[in-house]
Amino acid sequence: MGILYIVPTPVGNLEDMTMRAIRILKEVDLILAEDTRTSGILLKHFDIKNRLMSHHKFNEHGTADGIVERLKAGQNVALISDAGTPGISDPGFYLAREAANAGIEVQTLPGPTACIPAIVSSGLPCDRFCFEGFLPQKKGRQTRLLSLQAETRTMVFYESPYRLLKTLQQFAEFFGEERQVSVAREISKVHEEHVRGSLKEVIEHFTVTEPRGEIVIVLAGADAKANKKTKE
Repeated sequence: MGILYIVPTPVGNLEDMTMRAIRILKEVDLILAEDTRTSGILLKHFDIKNRLMSHHKFNEHGTADGIVERLKAGQNVALISDAGTPGISDPGFYLAREAANAGIEVQTLPGPTACIPAIVSSGLPCDRFCFEGFLPQKKGRQTRLLSLQAETRTMVFYESPYRLLKTLQQFAEFFGEERQVSVAREISKVHEEHVRGSLKEVIEHFTVTEPRGEIVIVLAGADAKANKKTKE
C-alpha cells in the first residue's frame, strides 16, 4: 500500500520549507491541497509539478474514501494546507484517521506551525500548555471560556484580526484584566510582531492600533496557589 504524507508548509517565510518536504511533494503520485490556487503558487516557487487535487473541510468527507482507495492501490499521497501543519485548525484529521483505520501508513513531517513560535516567544511558561485553537464564534463560546477559568497551563488560541479585540475583552471579563498575555502577529513574515503585557494593556494597544494578519494569542494560566485558596 501507499503512504499518506502530512506535509507542513510555511506560515510566512518560504525559507521555512524543508528539503524533505520539497522532495516528498515532488515524488508522490498526488498532492491534496486545501486551496489549489494558494498551493499552486507555493509549488511553482519550488518547481513542483505534481498533480493537485482539492481537499478541504467542505469536501473531505466526500473525497476521503476515494483517496484511501488510491492509497490501498499503492499510490503515495501528500496532504498540504494553505499554511502550517494540516490537522492543526486545518483539514487533515479526518483523512489521517480514515487512512490509519484502513491500515495505511501515515507519516507526518515536522515543520512550520504558528503556535510553537508564538508560545516560545511569549515569555510565558511553555513547559506545559494547552492548545485551544479557534474558540466557537457563538454557541458554546461562553461555556468554553468558563471551563478554562481554572486552567493553570498556558493557553494558546488562534484568532482572526477582525475578532481579536472582542476576544481579548472577553478574556479580561472571564480571566481578569491583569492576566498576562502575548499576541503574536504575522509569525515568520516581514512584519512579525509580539505584543506582551496584561490583558488591559494589550487591549489598549489594539484599540489604538488596528490588528492585521494572522493572530496567535498566548494567555497565561491561572495561578495555581490562587486557585487553591479560592477552592478552600
